[in-house]
Amino acid sequence: MLMRTDPFRELDRLAQQMMSTGTWSRPSVMPMDAYREGDQYVVAFDLPGVASDAIDIDVERNMLTVKAERRPVAKSDDVQVELSERPLGVFSRQIVLADTLDTEHIQADYDAGVLTLRIPIAERAKPRKIAVGVGSGRQEISG
Repeated sequence: MLMRTDPFRELDRLAQQMMSTGTWSRPSVMPMDAYREGDQYVVAFDLPGVASDAIDIDVERNMLTVKAERRPVAKSDDVQVELSERPLGVFSRQIVLADTLDTEHIQADYDAGVLTLRIPIAERAKPRKIAVGVGSGRQEISG
């Protein structure tokens, strides 16, 4: 069987793996999508292979911070790793939220490796009708 070889492929893979591993002081960035759905904003983060107890979500003022850690799978002593390409370590993302969002009522769900945050729009930011009064507020000033 013939195989095409690239002498730099393994070096590139190792360099990428070493550069992408995150630590708590210098985490890697996690991919995300953000969109509006009705009266709420939805932010979805890709976190495959991360346990739900390894996800930390904080809101301070208008700064939303999501941190997650993908830990190595426990292996027995007789296991020999042949290939390891999935990045391990800490992943983090910070988002500045608008003042029009209700940070007190954020909902977080984690399913199939996707963390989904639903952030409702604050009542004060929703459009509303204002009634117009007729003639009740006018006075003439004579001097």
